[in-house]
Amino acid sequence: MTMQNDDFVLPFEIERTGLRGRVVRLGPAVDLVLKRHAYPPLISRLLGEALALACCLASTLKFDDGVFTLQARGNGGPVRMLVADMTSEGEFRGYVGFDAAMLEDFGEDSSAASLFGGGHVAFTVDQGADFERYQGIVELRGENLSESVHHYFRQSEQIATALKVACDLDMHGHWRSTAVMVQKLPDEVVLRAAPEDAAELVEADEGYRTAAILLGSATPGEMTDPAILAEELLLRLFHEDGVRVYDKRQVYSGCRCNLDRVEEVLRQFGREQVDEFKVDGLVTVTCEFCTKERVFDDEALNDLYAE
Repeated sequence: MTMQNDDFVLPFEIERTGLRGRVVRLGPAVDLVLKRHAYPPLISRLLGEALALACCLASTLKFDDGVFTLQARGNGGPVRMLVADMTSEGEFRGYVGFDAAMLEDFGEDSSAASLFGGGHVAFTVDQGADFERYQGIVELRGENLSESVHHYFRQSEQIATALKVACDLDMHGHWRSTAVMVQKLPDEVVLRAAPEDAAELVEADEGYRTAAILLGSATPGEMTDPAILAEELLLRLFHEDGVRVYDKRQVYSGCRCNLDRVEEVLRQFGREQVDEFKVDGLVTVTCEFCTKERVFDDEALNDLYAE
């Protein structure tokens, strides 16, 4: 069980301007994910930021019994693919596929665009076979993944969105990740609240620009410091306009892999092809997300294909 001060999404509102936002603070849960994978620090930071982003974006959606997925595919860089997802219940997971040899030529300050070598980012909401799957795609660009998300909201959703994400090790060697997002309500929503009052639109625009500048001033150290509570971070940034926070929603790390799914995948290959995967007479299947291994000997494979 994690402490209330970590592993949550905190909705908030900047009172004077009516801007809405989210803070995601990940501590022990993201540390568990990143240390389980034992990635190089550069890749761990990339995934830690992606997990905070996924939790942040998923929390803005209204969907039941579904999964929100942030997936980035590279185009020639050392990082081939990154996946971070969160269920409607608040369970998140992620992994990165990368070329370790190519990564040696990249420094700790390498941008996301260079690590992927270009490519795209996809946002998917999947609620099962009974619902239409939604997917948005945007070009992968910028210093970090949040810039691609910002570009997506501006171009596709036409919602003014400011984002800041940070992931780093704390003084005790534990990974921490934080995302802060501020959004301006669409103009039609503002006018609905204040009909025929164009001044409201001007104030909303000015308030958003100010909030975006203030958010940009937050340092990675402030964002990931466990001694600075999320509420305190918001007050440091937006105290002049007042901040109202709402109920926190706890999130946690987990995985949805199970034996039935593994067996289904093996059946799709066929027995002869699966036999080619054997090492020392055993077939081992490892989950990319949680690294759990499932081992099949000849007796288990005979039973599997007999079914």
